[in-house]
Amino acid sequence: MTIKAGFFIFDEMQLLDFAAPYDEFCSTPEIEVSLIGESLKPITTTSGLSFAPDHDISTILPLDVLCIPGGNGVNQFLNNEPVLEFFRQEAKETRFLTSVCTGSLILGASGLLKGRKATTHWSAMEFLPIFGAIPVEERVVVDGHIITAGGITAGIDFGLVIIAKLLGQETAKKTQLLMQYDPEPPFDCGTPEKAPKALVEQLQRENSTDERKKIIRKWQEKHGF
Repeated sequence: MTIKAGFFIFDEMQLLDFAAPYDEFCSTPEIEVSLIGESLKPITTTSGLSFAPDHDISTILPLDVLCIPGGNGVNQFLNNEPVLEFFRQEAKETRFLTSVCTGSLILGASGLLKGRKATTHWSAMEFLPIFGAIPVEERVVVDGHIITAGGITAGIDFGLVIIAKLLGQETAKKTQLLMQYDPEPPFDCGTPEKAPKALVEQLQRENSTDERKKIIRKWQEKHGF
């Protein structure tokens, strides 16, 4: 049985949001992976790596799972109606519509998170209720056929959850062992709750969400919120 997975890729995509589950899926022989872009133009990630999509949004693919990574580049799609409509149409056909990190904001802007539990990067949790979502601070949140993952490294956990759902826990365990995924981080500050308050505040200053707030405010005005 061949499982068909797709990733929506775009400029300023956070590389690890995409690369972690992509590598897990590609390490699983039963999964075939496609890359989808707004167009067929090559994209460049936040780290400068460039590659090209296999398909553009003019094609609705019969997929088992479609994943939207996060990154600063999500901002360009929050009021991009052709892209948002693409996800609404894929939601009708795809077994699992999913996101990693701030990719969930695109699902939200598409109207697909309304009334659903969801998660995202800790710095973007405040935006989920604007889209009618119920914020949950967990690494991976499953609500029906919508699956969302937290920030960046949560994509590793996400990939294993997806593999387990599609191919069973034994296949997921095999993938985890192959990756030697047994994390023991050198510092216990991977969430705002665990990190020193000064460090959290520093990151908030250095990674301002002011521009994203303006874009989401425009979305609110358009949709009468």
